[in-house]
Amino acid sequence: MFEFDWPWMFLLLPLPFIVWKWLPPVRKNRSAIRLPSTYGLAESSPGSGRRWLWLSLMSLCWLMLIAAVAKPQWLGEPLAVRAEGREIMLAVDLSGSMEIADMQLDARSVDRLTMVKHVLSDFIARREGDRLGLILFADTAYLQTPMTYDRNTVKQMLNESVLGLVGERTAIGDAIALSVKRFRDDDESNRVLVLLTDGQNTAGNLTPEQALELAQAYDVTIYPIAVGAEEVVVDSFFGQRRVNPSRDLDVPLMQSIAKQTGGKYFRARSTDELEDIYQRLDQLEPIAGDPQQLRPRVSLFYWPLGASFLLFMLIALMHYRPWGKSS
Repeated sequence: MFEFDWPWMFLLLPLPFIVWKWLPPVRKNRSAIRLPSTYGLAESSPGSGRRWLWLSLMSLCWLMLIAAVAKPQWLGEPLAVRAEGREIMLAVDLSGSMEIADMQLDARSVDRLTMVKHVLSDFIARREGDRLGLILFADTAYLQTPMTYDRNTVKQMLNESVLGLVGERTAIGDAIALSVKRFRDDDESNRVLVLLTDGQNTAGNLTPEQALELAQAYDVTIYPIAVGAEEVVVDSFFGQRRVNPSRDLDVPLMQSIAKQTGGKYFRARSTDELEDIYQRLDQLEPIAGDPQQLRPRVSLFYWPLGASFLLFMLIALMHYRPWGKSS
């Protein structure tokens, strides 16, 4: 269906007539020197034979210009929008320890952030109908993507994140507090935070305990996911030995956060171990919203705007190079 978004702009159509009718005419200076270059302009004034054509083109040009300003658009058929879903905030750790290459992906060793991006990309793709947000944190936490149905944007923002973007340490408390702030003003929400980290809180303005109190006060459910292998084999001067690259991981803190907010703690040593969180989050009861319909809109303003420009150029040619004039 075709319509104008701003139809009231057509009230400006009589504006040129009003200006011509009520404004005083420009007085010509009789004593001005006539230069030879003005000969063509004087001769090009519309004669009585072509005056109607000149006025018609000017009127049509003005009409097309007003039509463009009135924002013409084509409305497609209404599309039903899912009226229920979940709201999930993803908080991803970008601290320096996330560059440890102790994860296995397709039979090759990759760093922890690469594995998180790979797993979360699939997780995001499966969240059809849900609203997702993205928080990145290290020395502090900041909102990379607000709550949105646009899963492709969330995935792109995650894939474009790099280590060291906001420091080298880990501000778990700030990440939790920022998510609570985003949920605070939304009553119709699941208020779920998926927190992915590989260490312990070493930075930030709030401690995890203080942020946990905020999460409990606003009924935010937190699912902490501890990322990192528990054992890797490294070469040393005395031969190979086994080390634990996740020795700094604060498991008791993660378990306490999950327990006190009604969530669940997950240990992600590989991509397979995250399948459990998929199933758990799929079981969350969606929040029902008001039925909504979306109508695709295609803007068409450039058609009358282009027609107005072409008419203006034609009028200019008629004014400065009148038809039938010999060179």
